[in-house]
Amino acid sequence: MTVSNRPPHGSQNGGRAQALWIEDVGRCALRPENLPPLGQDQVTVRSVFSGISRGTESLVFSGHVPESEYCRMEGPHQGGQLPFPVKYGYAIVGLVEEGAEALVGQTVFCLHPHQTRLRLSASEVHTLPATLPPERAVLAANMETALNIIWDAHVLPGDRVAVFGAGVVGLLAAYIASRIVGTDVVVCDTAPARQTQAKALGLSFVHPGEVPGECDVLINASAASEALENALDHAGMEARIVEASWYGARRADIPLGGAFHARRLSIVSSQVGSIPAHRRARWSFSRRLHKALELLCDERLDILISGETPFEDIVTAYPAIISSPDTLCHRIRY
Repeated sequence: MTVSNRPPHGSQNGGRAQALWIEDVGRCALRPENLPPLGQDQVTVRSVFSGISRGTESLVFSGHVPESEYCRMEGPHQGGQLPFPVKYGYAIVGLVEEGAEALVGQTVFCLHPHQTRLRLSASEVHTLPATLPPERAVLAANMETALNIIWDAHVLPGDRVAVFGAGVVGLLAAYIASRIVGTDVVVCDTAPARQTQAKALGLSFVHPGEVPGECDVLINASAASEALENALDHAGMEARIVEASWYGARRADIPLGGAFHARRLSIVSSQVGSIPAHRRARWSFSRRLHKALELLCDERLDILISGETPFEDIVTAYPAIISSPDTLCHRIRY
């Protein structure tokens, strides 16, 4: 895609935008936005694409974020307060129209809800690598999450790795793990259709009853406690099980009987809001996001974009996008 580097007429003074708001359970709308004045060290970004992250956004849209997590779930530049009304989302790719001279005309990624234009600090925008198309860059937040999962999982060369859940994050985590030399990686999902995406990424796909035993690392990205139980059943001695799902207000049953203690298994959580302790001294959030953008420079990852909708039609389309089990990353075109 070719992105025009010419700011639209009047952009220096334009302070208006439109944004997608979730008004109540299962209901959204476009609202006008007044942009704040352009401050020092800020930029104006005109959105080109954004990505709907179905897992998290579906919890918000359905009102399943527990009250105890309202503050921790607050997204960058979120409007309103959880549960409703709230402006939520975190994957914008756009063109810098004004602000820092070195950034004007650059295509960038930033963490921001779905909105036509935005103003934010220059330090919050990340220039895309030359070989990364803006259409694919909407996956950056998901890739960043997957990278954090692999860090939490401590995947090492030669490990047997099983990833449960062939959604976007699960497939990306398996993709990264498979690129570590000598690893044997399988992706497990109950939906046979997800074999298409796994195969396109060079990954082995298995059904729940086909997961190999004696795995070294097992990652649950399915948000299903049945998958977590399956992981426990197929973990080798002193294996590491990473729970990368977020269940919202739902409970997850964890069977800790059987061989759990005898095998000395470890269950750890992974959440992108914190960099793992063993990386924190050297890695900033900015460095992690830049690495995620670099990791997206593989055209095979286009298989994770399951559809596209114009922004002007998103209110009508959003409920079906969120509810469909076929949705991976759905792209909004501005």
